[in-house]
Amino acid sequence: MHMNISVIVPVYNSETLLPELVSRMQPVLTSLAETFELILVNDGSRDRSWEVISILAQKHSWIRGINLMRNYGQHNALLCGIRAAQYDVVVTMDDDLQHPPEEIPTLLKKITEGYDVVYGTPIKEQHGVWRNITAQITRLPLRGIIDAQIARNASAFRAFRRYLRDAFAHYQSPFVSIDVLLSWGTTRFAAIPVHRDPRRAGVSNYTIRKLASHALNMITGFSTWPLRVASLVGFGFTLFGLAVLIYVLGRYLIEGGSVAGFPFLASIIAIFSGAQLFALGIIGEYLARMHFRTMGRPYSQIRNTIGFSSDRIDDTR
Repeated sequence: MHMNISVIVPVYNSETLLPELVSRMQPVLTSLAETFELILVNDGSRDRSWEVISILAQKHSWIRGINLMRNYGQHNALLCGIRAAQYDVVVTMDDDLQHPPEEIPTLLKKITEGYDVVYGTPIKEQHGVWRNITAQITRLPLRGIIDAQIARNASAFRAFRRYLRDAFAHYQSPFVSIDVLLSWGTTRFAAIPVHRDPRRAGVSNYTIRKLASHALNMITGFSTWPLRVASLVGFGFTLFGLAVLIYVLGRYLIEGGSVAGFPFLASIIAIFSGAQLFALGIIGEYLARMHFRTMGRPYSQIRNTIGFSSDRIDDTR
């Protein structure tokens, strides 16, 4: 099973892990590919990650480095690397060695069965409860596009065919989801169990706040179901209001008196006001996304590169 492979790894504060990642990656890629490359995208690291990438790129001709101007986020960094990839099959993975390079052949074997995208799903999740809940929320937009079971198993450890990037060649929004963009080009997805190693150093950079923000960006940036929920809430409370009106009129006609009490009236007003504010909040989130897109904010900006020819890196800007 020989093919040409581009491996893309977004890097954030991983200076101590990169040498081991490269040492483990080299024998794997050598056994799999006739030609290959490893693209390390430095996503605004605050340590010496870029210096380490530069040293590794000078030492190994198959390593490329992209240094972004600031931290744009994992998916934005991946998109930058994907647009710089030159080989037929692209593999993406994290920089913390939780995705073992030795599992890459498992993904590639599956992709040769005719799939366009293959996810490496961990046999056992090692994240906390909140991380797992948020991960499921961020996968909601995928469930309306691809098989629900595959969407539940979506992972940052993935392999796909490079030609899929043509489907999102002109995408420039600052809100990026690689999985959603891949779904624009194909429906031939698969997921396969792989081993997941414990994190070798440091802690996850995903705080609860960042996870919640990412989940909100996903469900409002690539899905319309929150608007549908707002419509259903509005419709439901309209029916509730009609039911209350029928109750009030019926009591007046039958008993000859109106419904007594300020608490009843105040409760109804509070319920309807809350429903209205809920719907306005959802609409506001969508308007904010439209506002940022009309501003023309880039999904990333490159400071400098190493290991690329000038004509290739121009394609990523």
